[in-house]
Amino acid sequence: MPVKKISALVLGLCISNCCTAAIEKVWLTHKSSDPGRVVVSWQTAEPGDSTVRYGLTEQYGGTAHIDENVTRHHVEIPLASKDGTYHYSVATGRDSSPDAAFKGYPSDKLRVAVVANWQGKPRLDAIRKDGVHILMTAGDNVESIWRLGGAGIKDATKAYSELIDAYPDLFRSVIFMPVLGNHDKEIRPRGDKPPQEPVYDINATSFRKFFELPDDEWKWHLDVPDFGVRFAALDLNHTSDMGTTWQACHSYRKDSEQYQWYKGLMAEARQGFIITLYNEKNSSVRSVEDSSWREMFSRGTLCISGFGHFAERAIDGPVAYYTTSLNGTGDKYPDPKSVLLVSRDNYILMTFVKASAELTVDIKGLDGSVLDSVRYAARKPPP
Repeated sequence: MPVKKISALVLGLCISNCCTAAIEKVWLTHKSSDPGRVVVSWQTAEPGDSTVRYGLTEQYGGTAHIDENVTRHHVEIPLASKDGTYHYSVATGRDSSPDAAFKGYPSDKLRVAVVANWQGKPRLDAIRKDGVHILMTAGDNVESIWRLGGAGIKDATKAYSELIDAYPDLFRSVIFMPVLGNHDKEIRPRGDKPPQEPVYDINATSFRKFFELPDDEWKWHLDVPDFGVRFAALDLNHTSDMGTTWQACHSYRKDSEQYQWYKGLMAEARQGFIITLYNEKNSSVRSVEDSSWREMFSRGTLCISGFGHFAERAIDGPVAYYTTSLNGTGDKYPDPKSVLLVSRDNYILMTFVKASAELTVDIKGLDGSVLDSVRYAARKPPP
């Protein structure tokens, strides 16, 4: 065969492959506080429409379509069945993804993992083996926004895109509910002293642009009625820097939007379990505003922080305060109420049992070993 014909054949095959290339970067979240629907998200190099085929088998049966030209796609699909495995495939134009699957919500045991300080790329095989239904965080999901996006660029999403790329199988098979930390908003290097321009984008533009989450996204809540649990995510980190160019979070003052929102959320809660997540030192949050945050926390079950590089469980009144970190061998900042302090890379696994209305919280090493395990009974909601 002449060389020119071979070249033409190769070129034709390349064009064909490009037109049918699989979409690999896919992730799942909720954008409503009701877990009855899930958002399937993905990115494409060129703008196009958004289609998700889904169902309880690889034959799907359901289709959701949005006819808009976008490069970041968010399509919400219903979760009508419990205990099943949902299969799905996404498509933009002629590009499509291979079949993927995630667990629908269970009827007996709900498993939720929490990680924090996700600034490296550690192996998370243990979390996959736990068979979790939701993966949450307690902040610091990325190292910074500016490292990949450029200094001062608020809407750069490359850092989050890199995170999804590092764990493709995890993110397309487990619902992901991230919480903000200061690193998730760092648009300039912090430096040794507060600079003239703000270091952090308090509004978390890139985070909210990339993920679809409930409420205002920088704060959100998720209720799972079958297990009597409410999760609340707060934007609390580096609270001592409030009012400087190092300020990294929304206000926590009594007259702030965040404070009033959380106060209302706790006052109306009738769930047996209330889990609050944030990225600040537990003892620091308890003490601000004349310890009024401590009073609000006392109506819940436990708080989980991603501040620091260690594993910890502290007890203050009726509430347990946990600290977790995927990078758990750095400086420790013991809580005055600490009863467990461990230097290990770690995560938290919460197992809710519907039949007994109990919650087991395990602090686990990344090798799957259990470092601490405590069982909690459902609280009695106030009258």
